[in-house]
Amino acid sequence: MNTLIIGIAGGSGSGKSTITRILASKFPGHVTVLNHDNYYKAQHDKPFEERVKVNYDAPEAFDTALMIEDLRKLKAGQAIDCPVYDYSIHDRTDETKHIEPADVIFVDGILILENEELRNLMDIKIFVDTDADERVLRRILRDVKERKRTLDSVIGQYLATVKPMHELYVEPSKKFADIIIPEGGHNLVALELLEKRIQNHVKV
Repeated sequence: MNTLIIGIAGGSGSGKSTITRILASKFPGHVTVLNHDNYYKAQHDKPFEERVKVNYDAPEAFDTALMIEDLRKLKAGQAIDCPVYDYSIHDRTDETKHIEPADVIFVDGILILENEELRNLMDIKIFVDTDADERVLRRILRDVKERKRTLDSVIGQYLATVKPMHELYVEPSKKFADIIIPEGGHNLVALELLEKRIQNHVKV
């Protein structure tokens, strides 16, 4: 199967998912999305109080080996059953999401360019580069409204792990990107160029 794999990395709240959503909506039936967040390791054996304290912004928090295996299957034309992660309980659920192979696969996540084996599977590697103040504000709004977190917990997590791990792992991974997009989904020129590249691949 001639699959185009596009990796979209960047800091938390940078606009990765917005770009993915906009582009995927333009090619219905031709695009599938793999979110690195769904590959957080299962933590069924830990009580909630311990799961809250885990550093979710470090590479070891993810089962990236499973994501690599699933991505290879999709590229080979095989369907997968992707894990489903629940942010409110800080754990995987017992459910899985059935994903069919497609002409284009978006891989979305803060650390997808940090792992060499994973990024080598990508045909196009993108880093969404957004101002830190804007990223933290977006994260606060998202986590409080959508993920039912308290303001104190979001700020505490940002200072304890998100910011230091961004500086240690996420920002340095920018050097592996083929394309750097400032301002995420607001960058209409970048979106138009990517749309044309995808259009040429799927020929619609």
